[in-house]
Amino acid sequence: MSSLETLLSEIDSCRICAADLPLGPRPVLQCSAAARILIAGQAPGSRVHASGVPFDDPSGERLREWMGIDRETFYDADRIAILPMGFCYPGSGKSGDLPPRPECAAHWREALLAHMQQLELVLVLGQYAQRYHLSAKSTSLTELVRSWRDYWPGMLPLPHPSPRNNRWLSRNPWFTAEILPELQSRVKRILDEPRND
Repeated sequence: MSSLETLLSEIDSCRICAADLPLGPRPVLQCSAAARILIAGQAPGSRVHASGVPFDDPSGERLREWMGIDRETFYDADRIAILPMGFCYPGSGKSGDLPPRPECAAHWREALLAHMQQLELVLVLGQYAQRYHLSAKSTSLTELVRSWRDYWPGMLPLPHPSPRNNRWLSRNPWFTAEILPELQSRVKRILDEPRND
């Protein structure tokens, strides 16, 4: 096995947070050294935990619409990697799912990213991924997404595509009008480029 295959095998059998996971460990991610686009998300929800397929929910449908791609392209690991900040479902609280378990990113994230040298675009979804990838600490989601050009074209901060963000999307129509056409154009360009390998 390659070192990335070994790493993914170790992640699959990870039990670091087992005692704190209400449904037990089931790491859900998609990774290949050939991927050109990375989706850096939060953590799987209960539906994704059940299926074992990342973004196998309404959030995934919306994210694919935002990117302008179909399911087949989305789930091609050699094109698109999906690495949530926590690989396992963390459970739910009063206002939705709990935050990703911090042990996961601390233990696995840098080692995985080191294998992903072909990345051209990182889509950074939600506050936990934004804190990690963009060092975003005090900026509001709206301010951060409005400042998207500061990170472009290598990274793009996005609101989470969850239906819970419908109100934010309706209050910020500039996101759909201004950012999504740029995102779709860049995704198409990256995926259409011939590989150099």
